[in-house]
Amino acid sequence: MNPSDHPPPCVVVMGVSGTGKTTIARLLASRLGIPFADADDFHPPANIAKMSSGAPLDDADREPWLTEVGRWLRDRYTAGTGGVVACSALKRRYRDILHASAPPVFFLLLTADREQLIERMTKRGDHYMPLSLLDSQLDALEPLQPTEQGAVLSADRAPEDIAEAAVALFRKAAGAPGAG
Repeated sequence: MNPSDHPPPCVVVMGVSGTGKTTIARLLASRLGIPFADADDFHPPANIAKMSSGAPLDDADREPWLTEVGRWLRDRYTAGTGGVVACSALKRRYRDILHASAPPVFFLLLTADREQLIERMTKRGDHYMPLSLLDSQLDALEPLQPTEQGAVLSADRAPEDIAEAAVALFRKAAGAPGAG
């Protein structure tokens, strides 16, 4: 694929906590040679404090955060660099905010069963999202709709395999030679 034929993608690696969004997004950005951001870094201190206390965010908490994530995507789109951001983006209306910022955005939804998510979240000690909020995230998750550009990948494989599957999806979508 000639890079001038297809601009670098703007991708949101999404899903509930524990699916490996950040790991996969970093790997994907590296393989595609484009910038990476973690949407968690865009949360204001009040959001982090709220989640750390075990309280889920409401839409009023999320809107300014999503606006900032969308701004990051828009800036990458406008600059022509593309970018990959790890962001929960659980509800369609949240994804609509991101899509409005960078219309060609591609949503990559990572999925895993509840037991696997619990195991992963229990093992990590460096995150402010408590296990007690997992069920609220699972309840809030709205699947990608046919009108949304995206794909669903199971997070039950090695991160490198998931990233390679995602790269293959982009190549196929772009019509690259040898894309399947």
